Amino acid sequence: MSKKWYVLHTYSGYENKVKKSLETRIETMGLEDRVFAIEIPTESVTEIKEGGRRVETEKKVLPGYVLVRMDLDDRSWAAVRNTPGVTGFVGSQGNPEPLTREEYNKIMKRTSREAPKKTSTTYEVGQAVKVVSGALAEFDGVVAEVSPESGKIKVLVTIFGRETPVELSFDQVARI
Repeated sequence: MSKKWYVLHTYSGYENKVKKSLETRIETMGLEDRVFAIEIPTESVTEIKEGGRRVETEKKVLPGYVLVRMDLDDRSWAAVRNTPGVTGFVGSQGNPEPLTREEYNKIMKRTSREAPKKTSTTYEVGQAVKVVSGALAEFDGVVAEVSPESGKIKVLVTIFGRETPVELSFDQVARI
């Protein structure tokens, strides 16, 4: 037998409950020698909220999925498959397919501390905004470009009848 990583499909939002249930189930059924690790890959994401406030959150890399490292046999398969919240293994025609080493490494690379942090914002190109601070305060404009990594937004502001691109930080604009 060889230890391999398998992917479980779960109800979305139940990944942590499935992990806890699976850990308890493995212990009570004495399968510690068959199921070795359970992981829910997450990555750190910086969200930029209204007013430019930055909030660090952990997001699941694969929502609705849990990784399990195990020796697959009938007993371990049944224990994992019949855990509450698990809808099945990922694979073709009901047969669990193990992840290749490359697939596993690619998923786990996103969760490592060295992975580049992702930034997300709610501003979108074409959205109407109002400049709330700086030299152009009280001017209205349209978002032309969003750069979440740098925390900047390019807004087309109409000055003297002409659209002028202006680069501002997220805290200098507000939605209209």
